[in-house]
Amino acid sequence: MSIDLKLSRSNRIYHPSESLEGKLIIKTHSSISHYGVRITIKGSVNLQVRGGSAGIVESFYGVIKPIPIVNRTIEVKSSGKIGSGTTEIPFSLNLRKRDENLERFYETYHGANISIQYLATADITRGYLHKALSATVEFIVESDKDDLIQRSLSPEMVIFYITQDTQRHPLLPELKSGGFRVTGKISTQCSLSGPISGELTVEASAVPIHSIEIQLFRVESILLGEKIVTETSLVQKTQIADGDICRNLTLPIYVIPPRLLTCPTTLAGPFSVEFKVAIVISFQSELSKLNKKADPRTPRLWLAMETLPLELVRTK
Repeated sequence: MSIDLKLSRSNRIYHPSESLEGKLIIKTHSSISHYGVRITIKGSVNLQVRGGSAGIVESFYGVIKPIPIVNRTIEVKSSGKIGSGTTEIPFSLNLRKRDENLERFYETYHGANISIQYLATADITRGYLHKALSATVEFIVESDKDDLIQRSLSPEMVIFYITQDTQRHPLLPELKSGGFRVTGKISTQCSLSGPISGELTVEASAVPIHSIEIQLFRVESILLGEKIVTETSLVQKTQIADGDICRNLTLPIYVIPPRLLTCPTTLAGPFSVEFKVAIVISFQSELSKLNKKADPRTPRLWLAMETLPLELVRTK
């Protein structure tokens, strides 16, 4: 006996004003009795604080009470029998109640300490002597186009330059004395459906370059009592140069934000999700070979970087 919950859309993307549609597929070798078939949708913001990002007392809280977004159940088949073979039961369930618009649907997001998740669950209730049957599938919520702010993204890019004098952490002696200069521009307001774009030029460097990366970070903040706990973690690294590249050669920057691991920049009361983009230059050094698994958030002697705030938005 098997039960499968299949949604109407292969990409599983729905908007709050739409209905979640699909069908429940039940395969059984013999007929079974049941006390009803129900479909439940649940959405919530799940928050957690790890001991490393809070104090000893706060770490006892562990997982904070989730913030509910939606919790709705409908019965798609009343009590009775399901015959042998394959049975398909269609269903349709409004995500947002038509008579009220109070529910705030945040977009699906899977982060380190913050997770926004929507689940659809099918339950077949049976008697006390029989185990209930259930199936769960995650669906993805994206903002309604009508709810999006009518604005165009700024075409302007932020100009940056990276030298030994702009670094706030210790550098290798040969980097400090010989010097280097990297210039460029990058967009700091991007659509989730488009790239983080820009360009970069290595004008000079006394030490050969090992690689250049564009790193995307998420900054998650959670309100814990009267304290705000913030943690920054790496989302994605994209290498745009390998080896000691030619001087004065313009390199394009083109990075696609990963789906589900990013969402529109969100500033809510109990939590916030923000992002940063970093241009990281790694210079050739024997030390770097000994520390290949170094924390990307920690500046190293052989690294130079520039970090900028990044606003991600959902556009029409």
